[in-house]
Amino acid sequence: MRATALLVALCAATSCSVSDGAVSDGGVPERLPRRSAAPDARQQGIALPSWNSDDYTGPRAGAYVASIAAAGASWIQLNPTWYQDSPRDGEMHRTAQTADDAGLRHIVGLARRAGLRVLVKPHVDLPGDQDRADIRPRDPRRWYDAYTRFIVHYADLARETGADELAVGTELAGLSGDRAPWLAIVKAVRARFHGTLVYAANYDEYEHVAFWDALDLIGIDAYWPLAGRPTTDVAALRRAWTPILRRVGRFSASRGRPVLFTEAGYVSQQGSTTEPYAWEISKADGAAEQAAAYEALLASCADQSWWAGVHWWMWDDWPDAAETPRSLSYSPHGKPAERILRRWWRP
Repeated sequence: MRATALLVALCAATSCSVSDGAVSDGGVPERLPRRSAAPDARQQGIALPSWNSDDYTGPRAGAYVASIAAAGASWIQLNPTWYQDSPRDGEMHRTAQTADDAGLRHIVGLARRAGLRVLVKPHVDLPGDQDRADIRPRDPRRWYDAYTRFIVHYADLARETGADELAVGTELAGLSGDRAPWLAIVKAVRARFHGTLVYAANYDEYEHVAFWDALDLIGIDAYWPLAGRPTTDVAALRRAWTPILRRVGRFSASRGRPVLFTEAGYVSQQGSTTEPYAWEISKADGAAEQAAAYEALLASCADQSWWAGVHWWMWDDWPDAAETPRSLSYSPHGKPAERILRRWWRP
């Protein structure tokens, strides 16, 4: 591999931070230096999203954190979610499905006591099955003002709780091509939180994000389809990854930033490798296909010097919250995919 391609896992994968000063007083981003880090410093993360206000203080919270650590994870991802009523709205708000601040503080404390580092990745969602990528407010200035208040709130919480990393946004493809307002958001966040900053772009969005140079990491939610039909053939899945990773590696080099897979996951349903982004593909058990997909991603990325790690979507759902039966869900817990994680993460 050419030395000029060697990028890094940066401060998200180590304990140092180079984020201060990434955006100058005038709001113009300054290029961060490329750095190198050992592959074993990569983020080994698992997401634990919340669907109710009290999930993170509920009776299962401690057990979930402990089981995530036991699987070999070094990071946990937490996802408080606000909602807006329509794609054209100019405000987002809490609902009964939003994790409360006390719960977020509580579970960050649990995670840190378990030896886990913490990525806070707040989401803004739409009702029902609408895609947050469709958010295109009729009054963009009003929306950006509201969004700044929303994300600064979590920047404050991340600082107060000692979280290590913050995502300034997730899969907002209808807006992530706007440069000036996002530079202002990043500047406001950096004034409050001095850890690592990332934006989580969808796999078909990342090349259009306009402000990577203001951040520490390029985040990609890595839901690329890998097969045309259900398969457990790890070799075939690895071949499918080859052109994807070549393209992502070139993009990483062009932006001078390592890439973190801020999400990756596969339901344990037959066909999950054909549509990794889908919660419902079939009613047939696909635990073997899920495990093959985990193996293919980890094996394919292991030697990529620009790769900063992965956060798997997602661990167990909360009691009474699951819309998908656990046996068919994204969770690898208690399935062959967890054994794959343990083999890679706890050799």
